[in-house]
Amino acid sequence: MLQAAALLFFAFAGYARIATLGEEVRDPARTIPKAIPTALGITIAVYVLVGLSALLAVGPDRLADAVDPLAVATGAGSLRGLTPAVRVGGALASLGVLLSLLAGVGRTALAMARERDLPGWLAVVHPRYAVPHRAELLLGGIVVAVVIVSDVRGAIGFSSFAILIYYTIANASAFTLDGPQRRWLRPLSLLGGIGCLVLALTLPVVSILTCLAILAVGITIRTVHRS
Repeated sequence: MLQAAALLFFAFAGYARIATLGEEVRDPARTIPKAIPTALGITIAVYVLVGLSALLAVGPDRLADAVDPLAVATGAGSLRGLTPAVRVGGALASLGVLLSLLAGVGRTALAMARERDLPGWLAVVHPRYAVPHRAELLLGGIVVAVVIVSDVRGAIGFSSFAILIYYTIANASAFTLDGPQRRWLRPLSLLGGIGCLVLALTLPVVSILTCLAILAVGITIRTVHRS
């Protein structure tokens, strides 16, 4: 169950990317703290409704064996003619998620480049559109390469591990905040950090080792670059 929860965490990746868009919204100190729980709540509601609908349509056993569960659930009812539309809609929804993630990760790469954790040529913002266009183009190229050379389903495991480690560090950082910067009680940050770490360690060993290898390469590149 814990491993399933860790893999499911991948489905929620991206909601906190709103926090990286501080330079692109008005009054971020007020807007972002409201936007994150709103986005998370809407996401949970959509997942619950879709999941329950699919379970009621075809049952858990058939869903577990399906490679395209939503299309299978649609095809089992009177609206089976809409199955192609569901597949197209899923592809378009994935593209929308990709674009939103690129925006957030691009801002993260921009901040890292400004701190010399990444090459300085990535620390450039487009003069007209005010977006880190170099970082986003590089990230887009990496995504295309991963899709071409690997099984995207296999990438979910080590992606989930990386995300959970990321949030473990974020909770640890939140634990150290004082004064007006602290928005939540320290025990919540501690509980969140421990929970993320426990879930990360329940993932498949191959996923953990793959992610650790990628992290080691990244740390090595960072060390060489900063030296």
